[in-house]
Amino acid sequence: MRAEDPITPEGQPQTRRDLEFWVRDHLDLRPEKVTALMAVIDTVFNRHERLWQESKQEAIQALSAGFAEKMNRLKYELSAKEVTVSSISHYFEQLVADLTEKTHRDPKTKLMNFGRFTEQLESFLALEQRGRWCAVGLVDIHGFKWYNDALGHAVGDRIIERVAQLLREQARSDDLIAQERLGGTPKDLHARLGGDEFCFMIPDLAEYQQAYTVGERFREAVERYDWTQEDQRLAAQPVRVDVGVVCLWLGRVTDRRTMARKLAAALIQRADKLMYDAKGERANHIYLERVRVVAGELAEVTTDVVAEPVADPGKDDAVDKVVRMTPDRRRNARS
Repeated sequence: MRAEDPITPEGQPQTRRDLEFWVRDHLDLRPEKVTALMAVIDTVFNRHERLWQESKQEAIQALSAGFAEKMNRLKYELSAKEVTVSSISHYFEQLVADLTEKTHRDPKTKLMNFGRFTEQLESFLALEQRGRWCAVGLVDIHGFKWYNDALGHAVGDRIIERVAQLLREQARSDDLIAQERLGGTPKDLHARLGGDEFCFMIPDLAEYQQAYTVGERFREAVERYDWTQEDQRLAAQPVRVDVGVVCLWLGRVTDRRTMARKLAAALIQRADKLMYDAKGERANHIYLERVRVVAGELAEVTTDVVAEPVADPGKDDAVDKVVRMTPDRRRNARS
């Protein structure tokens, strides 16, 4: 018995089975013709189904390719932005470093400025463990006002720059003079105080006479320099400098740690007085003084007897032992 015709809102077949019933009911065809017609219809439907599936796959592939391309483009753009951000970050880091360096340097001579010099001196006095000699020196260009007034400020500027260069050359890190230890990297520690005054530090001396040698080396280098290279008029009155140096016996760090700022100021003040004493007497040599820390104050050392810390087997802390700094003792202090 034949199934009932399907009923749909449109009255049209919705499935292959509906279509076959519709053909049998509405077309006067023999059964074999109906079968042949349905086979042809199946072939057409199958071909269109295959084409639709292929088109769908192509559409999906195209969409995937477009998405992958967009993702790659976004990755590239993000990478470029990261590089840009990194470059900007590096630029600002370098800018901050440059600005920091400039705040620590005198713009004319590129030497350390006085504020930075005192900071480093205070740090050295508070932290340095070796109980040996160190020295602080101050330098003044003798009669500098005359050069400025008589020859002009341009010549005065050249004199200042040349004296600064000679100070750098004569206070060298490679012979343990004027070293600044920042991040483990030694750097020269000499500065311009302002005007025609300079200062330098010698952090580690086996004997105080080495400070005198270095100070004289610098003073004589200024005297020997051919100042006509800066201006021919300087032949009549070559430049000379006055130098005052204070040598400090470091002793124990515990004697210095809590009063490093006070000691630094006192050392600079003493060196300044020695420099002006040399200027007042028009000395042809540097002025040098030896001091040590006694009860929190600087006391002048007038003999070769100093006190240095030595280990006491029965105590945790070091104790002072009086040592006479004879020539043999000074030579042994190098080792």
